[in-house]
Amino acid sequence: MKEFLEEQKELIEDAFQKLILISDKDASEKKNEKWSRKEILGHLIDSASVNHQRIIRAQFAEELIFLGYDQDDWVKAQNYKSASWSLLVELWKNYNLLILHAIDNIPEDILLRKRDRHNFDEIEWKPIDKKSPASLDYMIKDYFGHMYHHLKQIFNY
Repeated sequence: MKEFLEEQKELIEDAFQKLILISDKDASEKKNEKWSRKEILGHLIDSASVNHQRIIRAQFAEELIFLGYDQDDWVKAQNYKSASWSLLVELWKNYNLLILHAIDNIPEDILLRKRDRHNFDEIEWKPIDKKSPASLDYMIKDYFGHMYHHLKQIFNY
């Protein structure tokens, strides 16, 4: 996991250097996409917030069952399109560095423990069949996969 965390840290730092170069005006534009770049990054901040709690709670739970959230409602409620781009970029970077720190402190047996009860068929970016066991390790890797999927959207906007 140490190597994975180092890779994620490098990717976050690299993405930050690219994100910060996008102007507030360009980040606010909505082309033919569902959301503007600001709204996409806002969604990633929401995802970081939700997944940070899941990652911490999973360490003390026998099952991996978590509340979902309506991403469109969250983005709309927070009006990310009017937020400062630099604020969003800094928050996104620092929140994810905090998440990496939290993950680095999870004992390996907890990280890899298979749990039969989960709702990863409902809440994960790449769902797991309800009948298959799931682990915190899977949830973490799925979180970062989801993040990079949306970063590609921002960079290819």
